[in-house]
Amino acid sequence: MARLFAALTALLFLAACAGDDLSAPPKDFGDFRLGYNIVVAKNAKPVGPSRPATPAEWETALKQAMQERIGRYQGDKLYHIGIGVDGYALAVPGIPLVLSPKSALAITVNVWDDSAQRTVNSEPKSFTVFESFSGETVVGSGLTQSREQQMQNLSRNAARQINDWLIENKSWFTPEAVAARAAVTAAMGPEKVAPVAAKAAADQTPPKGSVMVPAKP
Repeated sequence: MARLFAALTALLFLAACAGDDLSAPPKDFGDFRLGYNIVVAKNAKPVGPSRPATPAEWETALKQAMQERIGRYQGDKLYHIGIGVDGYALAVPGIPLVLSPKSALAITVNVWDDSAQRTVNSEPKSFTVFESFSGETVVGSGLTQSREQQMQNLSRNAARQINDWLIENKSWFTPEAVAARAAVTAAMGPEKVAPVAAKAAADQTPPKGSVMVPAKP
């Protein structure tokens, strides 16, 4: 029991540190500034037992989390990030430690180079995001958190995973990669596919002077 308690205490400490990592300077991965912060959630489906959430609520929560984390980068090169929300589960109350469902979020992400007018990643990236481990979620967040808190938790974890993904793929943001994308655009013209899940972006309207597709207000 003593070892179990010590292990749980250590995990809670690490979770608390991870949740506070926005206070530290962001880890550099290249010349990057967030342009359009796009989230489209109209096709999001609840999976299994779940509290309800509207597309607008997911869009607001994820945009805020992305701006909070990715908006810290202040480079000169503009990139847009598009997120399509595919599915979610917001844990409902259950029996602690026995039937204690966890919250989860499924998203699809693309990164768009503004000057080259084409996607940076060759294929859309899918993420499955789970709630953070904490004193509240160890017995099931359905018992201890409101759905708004669950959405904020998942959104912040999603932004963290996206940030880690960008850092892991910092080669996308080197001067050589930027020049290569510009050369492709010069030879072939701008990419015509918007940097969000195609099914979610079909009816969006690009802003003047760009093929980028913003979310509806």
